[in-house]
Amino acid sequence: MAGAHVHALYRHGATRLHRLRPQTKIAAAFLFVFAVVATPREAVWAFAFYAVVVVGLAAWAELGFRFVAIRLVVIAPFILAALLFPFIAGGEKISVLGAELSRSGLWDMWNVVAKATLGLLTSIVLAGTTEIPTMLRGLDALRVPRVLTAIMGFMIRYLDVVLGEFSRMRVAMRSRAYEPTWFGHIRPYATSAGAIFVRSYERGERVYLAMAARGYDGHMPAGATDTAAASEWIAALSLPALAWLVTALAWWWL
Repeated sequence: MAGAHVHALYRHGATRLHRLRPQTKIAAAFLFVFAVVATPREAVWAFAFYAVVVVGLAAWAELGFRFVAIRLVVIAPFILAALLFPFIAGGEKISVLGAELSRSGLWDMWNVVAKATLGLLTSIVLAGTTEIPTMLRGLDALRVPRVLTAIMGFMIRYLDVVLGEFSRMRVAMRSRAYEPTWFGHIRPYATSAGAIFVRSYERGERVYLAMAARGYDGHMPAGATDTAAASEWIAALSLPALAWLVTALAWWWL
């Protein structure tokens, strides 16, 4: 695990949000997302407040619209699935642009889209302002079992390795004039995926043997963790505390 490895989700910056200790940002992000999930779906004003907060944090961290928008694409399949709810759900029907839609299905669609989008935006801000090794140290500081942080670290690292291998294979295939024009031409990609799996497995074996030769016994060594000051905890947790207050008000006014 190279300490200098920087994941594509991270964006270099010198903002206050970048400089916060990782454990405070991780705890704040989880508590904020839990508050969003706990908010009743009918409290549209609360979700608007959460959106303003998250977008404001992204702007404060200078992540940029393009950086955030590209990473939001991953939520597209969930949104497409949620769009089916008004058509397949039962209960009272209402007419929308000539189509008979389920009222409860519309609320379910809104609930999934709003909460999933806000959760993803929060994770983008967290990953965009925290490097992966730093985040792992933050999880260690939060007393997350070290075996879990080791698995996450290797997973992220080797996901990049596999994607890099696949990218090089695509370049090699294109240099040999391979340009698929329809689905039937995708067989070489399937063959490449199998080759990548074998090469990744062999690489993992070599890495494990190298680690074992250096004394690895199944437990990752403890890394250096910085203790967050009380002022940092207060600054970081003030936002989720406000979010939980909004959640409580939303249930009270429901």
